[in-house]
Amino acid sequence: MSQSIQDVQNEIIEEFSMLDGDMEMTIGYVMELGETLEPLEEEKKTEENIVKGCQSKVWLDAQLQGDKIHFKADSNTAITKGLVSILVRILSGRSPKEIVDADLFFIDKVGLNRFIGTQRSNGLGAMIKQMKIYGLAFATQVKSQ
Repeated sequence: MSQSIQDVQNEIIEEFSMLDGDMEMTIGYVMELGETLEPLEEEKKTEENIVKGCQSKVWLDAQLQGDKIHFKADSNTAITKGLVSILVRILSGRSPKEIVDADLFFIDKVGLNRFIGTQRSNGLGAMIKQMKIYGLAFATQVKSQ
């Protein structure tokens, strides 16, 4: 059985807690996480896959496989790529309903907004919103299968 959305978030909170709120280390770790992201194929880096509301360019691709949504993403900046990689880790491979209903509490618990500033916080919100929109869009497809 795979971990719940809550379990994955608790794991992430624990990873960040080891950095003790150190700003440089936290940002460094976010950038490191971005490097672990599965590469997004160039042909997926299209205008329609760009997340609106991000200062950096963020591409988000969602595919429905069975009744689960799999996300792939990329960004042209290291920090944003790290942020989107965390969201992919939490939400990819979930059912549309799980994604739509997900309460992403890790952002506050880790205090990410302190480290990433207002613009990136807005961008992070935009990424979450986009993933939930995919969840809603795919929910109708899953029901009709």
